[in-house]
Amino acid sequence: QNYALYPHMTVLENVMFPLTVGKKKKPKEEAEKIAKEYMKITSIEELANKKPGEMSGGQQQRVAITRALVQSPKILLLDEPLSNLDAKLRTSMRTEISKLHKSLDSTFIYVTHDQVEAMTMADRIVVMKDGVIQQVDSPQNIYNYPANLFVAGFIGSPQMNFLEGRVEKEGNEVVAVFGDNKIVLPKEKAQTLVKEGYIGKSVTLGIRPEHLSDDAELIEANPNSIVKGHVEV
Repeated sequence: QNYALYPHMTVLENVMFPLTVGKKKKPKEEAEKIAKEYMKITSIEELANKKPGEMSGGQQQRVAITRALVQSPKILLLDEPLSNLDAKLRTSMRTEISKLHKSLDSTFIYVTHDQVEAMTMADRIVVMKDGVIQQVDSPQNIYNYPANLFVAGFIGSPQMNFLEGRVEKEGNEVVAVFGDNKIVLPKEKAQTLVKEGYIGKSVTLGIRPEHLSDDAELIEANPNSIVKGHVEV
């Protein structure tokens, strides 16, 4: 969140700096050439002669990322890099970072509390709670097949509805009963519950808000999937 740019140096000097010190020190001309190549990728070449104090937060952030990239790291660690940018800039920087990731052969490990960032940018998501990994998977699988109640409730905005009930067998059908409601479960889900011995047991039913509908045709076509409830939001 603090971009740690040297205030007395220009953008070009800031980006070049890691290439001019330490064991991997390069000649000035070579360092400048590499810096300018990466500045082109991150669209900051026009800021080359500016100092950090003359730039916006978003521009400073691009400079900081460019300075990290010139070292060709195998892994780039980003800890909530967009948290203090305005909404419009966050959106464009998400796109920039995604494009950078595709163009460079580096692994990005990106920490964020913003699930939109995680769902739109990641190849794989690691969901953590109290320092313990809850699930590692693709964004699509995390959303559709959460490993536990925490992941199910954490991913999704607005979040999933949780209803306490029990599973019962009625003839050939398996039903979920909660309050005054009873719904017939789809065959695939029913088979799993029977196989794993859930008949007669208490369960938590999760329903995503977008899977609820009050469309008259749908209601007529699915008489076994109707629930009565109170809509809060």
